Amino acid sequence: MRILYLGINYWPDETGIAPFATGRCEYLAARGHEVIACVGPPYYPRWRVPEGYRRRPFSSERRNGVTVLRSWAYVPRRLGPLRRILHEGSFVCSSLVRALGCARPDLLFVTSPPLGLALSAIALGRFWRVPYVFHVADLQPDAALDLGMLAQGRLVRALYRLEAAAYRSAAMVSTLTEAMRRRIVAKGVAAEKVALLSDWADPRLFSIAPRDSAGVSAARRRFTVAHFGNMGVKQGLEVVLRAAQLTRDDPGIVYLLVGDGAERPSLQAKAREMGLVNVHLMPLQPHGRFHELLAKSDVCLVTQQRTVADVVFPSKVITLLAAARAVIASVGTGSEVARVVERSQAGIVVAPEDPRALAGAVARLRADPAAAARMGRAGRAYALEHWGRERVLRATAGRIAGVLGAAAAAGFPAVEMESTERSGT
Repeated sequence: MRILYLGINYWPDETGIAPFATGRCEYLAARGHEVIACVGPPYYPRWRVPEGYRRRPFSSERRNGVTVLRSWAYVPRRLGPLRRILHEGSFVCSSLVRALGCARPDLLFVTSPPLGLALSAIALGRFWRVPYVFHVADLQPDAALDLGMLAQGRLVRALYRLEAAAYRSAAMVSTLTEAMRRRIVAKGVAAEKVALLSDWADPRLFSIAPRDSAGVSAARRRFTVAHFGNMGVKQGLEVVLRAAQLTRDDPGIVYLLVGDGAERPSLQAKAREMGLVNVHLMPLQPHGRFHELLAKSDVCLVTQQRTVADVVFPSKVITLLAAARAVIASVGTGSEVARVVERSQAGIVVAPEDPRALAGAVARLRADPAAAARMGRAGRAYALEHWGRERVLRATAGRIAGVLGAAAAAGFPAVEMESTERSGT
């Protein structure tokens, strides 16, 4: 079977959508399918294209059985609504041209965001008369409205019409969590058409030693509160700076922010202005160093703005639970993050954008290391049950085989299924 994957983020980007897009493509290639990934240049979350890709608007490479076709995208150094539209629109146009140069696939697998790729999915699906899977990693119009990045108007109405058309024409719509699935179904999509294809935990995370229950040693005299990942608008990380300000007179508590993103320069400037010597910002780290920092963290943070609910599910939740870290989630009580943290008993949920609540939760876990250790173990058990890599990817391969079988029954041109049958899906 020939599968054409279409999505903006891919290896060597290490955070966000990219690791999971790469993992799905490479897993399907390893099971005997021909996989072509039509993707953008690496840039996320630094919003900088590496030197080796800058002067190559179109390039090709082969990695782990996948043919990777890169298409140009405008990558701004600072992000705003107009620049984001130009960024996403440039990739949608260039990747559509690139995809049309490929041989006809048996299936399209398209990841949103960017939502504009719905246009490509619909156009290519009709041109080739092949089915497509529309994978929703972020309910983009909902998120943009919730965060105030866009106001109600013609543009938003156009985005919702495009979203509806993408769902209507897709052979299958997939998403990450049950809450996101319910949102999509509530938009008028048949429930049987919407599937869960969750992200997964990096297997290496399960080898990180859990924190013991002995507390902070006298030799270390530091309690490390860490945030890892993207530093963007949705994360609302100013609450961490405000919590650090409340505990600045306690030299035993240190806040560590590791990662990159559009809001990083602003956070650095604010931390300097506030004189927060208890806050340390570090750039995105290689996997080995990242795992070392995870292992040294006493508690980890997940933060979201108050308006973010079920439109996104950050993959860092999976990472932190698999690493057996106690979590403080500064998120809405109705969000999927809150539900997962509470269901797994992996941490404490506090009100979003409330620095006192966040600082209070930090103090509580610092004073009760046995509880923090217990939460870490509970989170890891939950991650093993729900986000094992092989289990998740096997389910993905099975869903794709089901889409092809249903498409053939519905009158799409016949496709070769032998490779799927050999793989046992």
